[in-house]
Amino acid sequence: MTSREGRGLNPYVAGALTGILIVLSAYFTGNYFGASSSFVRTAGLIEKLFGPEHVARTSYFLRYAPHLDWQWFFLVGVCLGALVAALISHEFAWRGMPPMWATRFGPGAPLRAGAAFAGGFILLVGARIAGG
Repeated sequence: MTSREGRGLNPYVAGALTGILIVLSAYFTGNYFGASSSFVRTAGLIEKLFGPEHVARTSYFLRYAPHLDWQWFFLVGVCLGALVAALISHEFAWRGMPPMWATRFGPGAPLRAGAAFAGGFILLVGARIAGG
């Protein structure tokens, strides 16, 4: 197989295709893409292993029981698909920061990555509060 390094899909095309897929998914199945519910349900499943009585008393889990649903498998599929794409294109590497980011943002890039992770966590919490 030939290397596809540097020949990734145009991000604008990928974004447009993702948008079309989201619209078609909502239209035909009534399901919307998202990840926040999957993270919370996974946390509930893990918590159930160590404190099932606590999960049974938590009002959120009484309303939204922790379970594996299509959205959870979708999220796992996205992660596995990204791994397969990176392996096929020979772009896979264990690294804390992509070289492009380290070059662009300098030696403080890992700190910025931590701030980005914290920002993503805050967005996750906000999505859960908003019911998304």
